Amino acid sequence: MSSAFDDSVFHLDTALDATGDAHIRITGDLDWDSADELSEAARALLRADPAPRRLRLDCARLTLCDSLGLASLLMVHRASGEAGTPLHLDNRPEVLRRLLDLTGTAELFDGSAGRAADAPDASGEAGAAPPPAPPGRT
Repeated sequence: MSSAFDDSVFHLDTALDATGDAHIRITGDLDWDSADELSEAARALLRADPAPRRLRLDCARLTLCDSLGLASLLMVHRASGEAGTPLHLDNRPEVLRRLLDLTGTAELFDGSAGRAADAPDASGEAGAAPPPAPPGRT
């Protein structure tokens, strides 16, 4: 049985659904060769008028994420925050979960990027504290 996509080749599928959510499905290695492509695809979706309600990155077919891949994810996070669009990383493979945990960045991708600072957080409290600094930083 063959797959419609070769998971070793980087590929992005983008879509905007009827609810206003933007989706990017990532296939392959997010690294030096592909990081800019993800950043540009996300920026293009975030430039829509109106901005997407949410930006969802489906990482189920992500096979590798190196430091430039992480930098790209952080740039997408920043751009989604500037657009007021919450960012979600869906279907995180173990390689990505481990990288986000090791770098202390996992909580940045929980969908709260677009939430206003004075809006209630999940606990109902306004003005939630910012995420902690990455390990080794003060």
